[in-house]
Amino acid sequence: MAEIDASELLPSPKLREKVAEGEVTQLHRGDPHAEEGDSFTVDGVEFEVVEVRERKLGDLTDEDARAEGSPDLEAYRERIERAHEGLTWDDEDTAYLHDFRRSSES
Repeated sequence: MAEIDASELLPSPKLREKVAEGEVTQLHRGDPHAEEGDSFTVDGVEFEVVEVRERKLGDLTDEDARAEGSPDLEAYRERIERAHEGLTWDDEDTAYLHDFRRSSES
């Protein structure tokens, strides 16, 4: 369990803002950027990483998309393809889920 820099897991200021506001509670990344039990702080609020695991893109759901700030899976897929030039969504590709929660002390 380590204190990590929020920007390591959450690369954009807009994303960090959405986490602080409670609009984003998980993030999929191509590689693991934290470990379970790690913590980070956004705008003075501490968060704990409660789960990190590899998943196939085809296993993601509308619920996952909403937890990442998109209205549904199709909108999430379109956002990911726009953000990563040249990427084509493949249900068999994998990404790492980083699920985090506001710490009880915050």
